[in-house]
Order: sequence, then structure tokens, then C-alpha cells
Amino acid sequence: MAVELKIPQSGESITEVQIGDWRKAVGDRVDLDEVLVEIETDKAAMDLPAPVAGVLTKILKGEGEEAEVGEVIALIEEAGETATAGAERAKPKDKKAKKSPEPKPEKKAEASIKEPRVMPAARRELAERGLEAADVEATGPGGRLLKEDVIRHAEDQPAPKPAQSPASKKPEPKTAAEGEERSDEEIVAMSPMRKIIARNLVAAQQNAALLTTFNEVDMSAVMALRKQHQEAFLKKYDIKLGFMSFFVKAAVEALKRVPTVNAEVRGTNIVYRNHFDIGIAVGGGKGLVVPVLRHAEGMGFAEIELAISDLAHRAQANKIDLSELKGGTFTISNGGIYGSMLSTPIVNPPQSGILGLHAIKDRPMAVNGEVVVRPIMYLALTYDHRIVDGREAVTFLKHIKDVIEEPVRILIEI
Repeated sequence: MAVELKIPQSGESITEVQIGDWRKAVGDRVDLDEVLVEIETDKAAMDLPAPVAGVLTKILKGEGEEAEVGEVIALIEEAGETATAGAERAKPKDKKAKKSPEPKPEKKAEASIKEPRVMPAARRELAERGLEAADVEATGPGGRLLKEDVIRHAEDQPAPKPAQSPASKKPEPKTAAEGEERSDEEIVAMSPMRKIIARNLVAAQQNAALLTTFNEVDMSAVMALRKQHQEAFLKKYDIKLGFMSFFVKAAVEALKRVPTVNAEVRGTNIVYRNHFDIGIAVGGGKGLVVPVLRHAEGMGFAEIELAISDLAHRAQANKIDLSELKGGTFTISNGGIYGSMLSTPIVNPPQSGILGLHAIKDRPMAVNGEVVVRPIMYLALTYDHRIVDGREAVTFLKHIKDVIEEPVRILIEI
């Protein structure tokens, strides 16, 4: 009996993926949970395992093609008599035998000898540069052609000499029609990941009534607390005490006080969540990803810092599991680590709020009638105005400010 290999659900806002490298060819035997193919979304890459043991009898989506969630991309005959029969059908026949619609294993093997296995990123780079895989030396594991190989090959090629006019005059810049490439421009196709990100961000703007409110917070108390306890914290937990754990704790307390910011619009209903799964935006090897801290209300400072550090390292290596990107109720994005002074973050659907953190700068402040210099951070809360009123948004952000400026409130939950 043929078992279908389907694209799994990969996140609330993800509807399609790109097919990556197939690890097995038609006719190959596969074991249960053995990796068959890599798929990519706008958030991460993941390996898709075999749902049963048997023989891969048909591939319906090739490398580089797009597939929707739930779509069948391959067929597997389960192990047993049917699998044996499937394997026999997949074996090449003599020249007089009727041709099979599937490519023969021998031909695929011959092709693999002539041409290296091309990774998805390398295939896109080849297409953008107009190169053939056979012309580039592959240095990846198992003879795989990597994106870095293509870039290195292109950089090693001599640059074309500019054409000279008969009078050796400098050519006048030419104007180009709209959409036409100029000599001083470079047109590069969007990657599948960037296309999906673009579509999701536009949808977020179109499907919600987004509004942003701002406040500022004096970081003096938190910075003093970190300095006082950093050495002991590092010695005990083998990780530094950062700012993010304070903001996660403060956000949980603020969400408890203003539950609509932790809610979502579902059709004509409002769904209030009594759990606090906080998404943390981190830079990944393929772009920004937002893994989720599950039940952050029950996590201590060390647990939060260790979890964020682990997620950040795995995001850089593209090792984030898609299940870790699903189900967040609220998001925190720290643009300050890149030097951002102020921004208006976009809500991650179906959530209703996102907190933007920014760079800490020394600024003059009026305190008790005197001008003093304090380390100040600007905060931004973008929220869905369909269910979150301005009063609630301001109350939420003001509570974040109060908790950060007096962090002892975290301990006594006020």
C-alpha cells in the first residue's frame, strides 16, 4: 500500500515551503524516520523523515519547487511484499522492456557522477550568476555544491573589460525604461524565503489595525543590579545575566494586568490566553526567526537566559525546529543590539502585540528638579487596535517601565 509523504503544518502563518535536497532516489529503500528530503520555510529549514519503512516509489515535487502545507510530495510502498514489488518495478529493465515513467536509478547515479549534488542556496546562486553546476568545484560534505563554492568561483573569474567607443570617450549614462536593468544596477531574484516574509508582512499590515505607542525607561536600576550580581550569576549558571530576562519577566506581569495584549482575534471572537508563551526575535542564518519561550511565567532568570542563548546559537546554525516557532502569544524584538534608537515593530499574526526594545543611550533627564544623565532606552509597543484600546496599550507599556525602573516589583509581583 502506498503511503503519502505530505508537507506538515509548519506554523500559523506558513502556507507553503520550498523543496530542498532529496536524500533518496526513486527505488531506494528507506527506514522509518529516515530523513528523505529537506524543506525550507521563511522561518527555518527542516528535515522531513519517512513516515514508514519501505521503498520510495515516486517523487512528485523536485528540488527547488514549492509545495503547500498538506500537499503530497512523494509516495512510499510499505515494507513487505508490496514494497518488494515496488522495488522490482523501480528497477531498470532491459531495452525491450516498457519504459517506466520514473527516472531509472542508473541514470540518476550517472548524473550524480557527472554533476555534484547542488544545495538549494547554491542552485539559486547559480541561477542568479548564469553558471552551470558542472563548472564549479564542489567542496561540501559528500561532494555537495555549496553557495560559498559558487561565490568563490564567480570571484575567481576575470572581470570583463568595459567596451570602449572608437573615440575612447567615456560613454554617457543611458536611461532605462521602468523594470529594465541599467548598467549600474544589479537585478537579483528574491529568494523563496524573502518572498514569503514579504507576503506575510504585507498581510499583517492589511489584516490588522496596527498602532504603535512609545515610552522611555531609565535602565539605571537594572544595570546596577546586573553589575552587583553578575559574577555570582555567571559562576552559578555559566551564563551572563542579560537585559532580556528582565523584560520577559516584566512583559509577563504586564500581560497579566492587560490580558487583551495577550489575546488574539479569531473570526468574530476574541481568544484570551491564560498562558504566556513569549516569542523572542533572534537573527538566524537565513534571516530573522521568532522561537517561543513556552510558559515563560514559570521560568526563572537563569532559565530564560539559557533558553535564549540556546535558541540564538541554533538559529545561527539553522537548527531551530519548526515546532519551536509556533504558538507564541506575544513577541519581544530587541533592535537595540543592532544600534536601533527607535522603530515601530510589526505584529506577528495572530498575536495582538509586540514589544520593541532599543539601544541604551546616556541622556539628560530632569530628576527632582535637577538635570542628570541617565542610561535611557526607548520602548515601542505595536498592537492590534481592533481589540486593544489606547488606554490599555499605554497601561501595558507604563507597567513595563515601572517594573524595569524598580525591578524588585518582579519578586513581589506588583
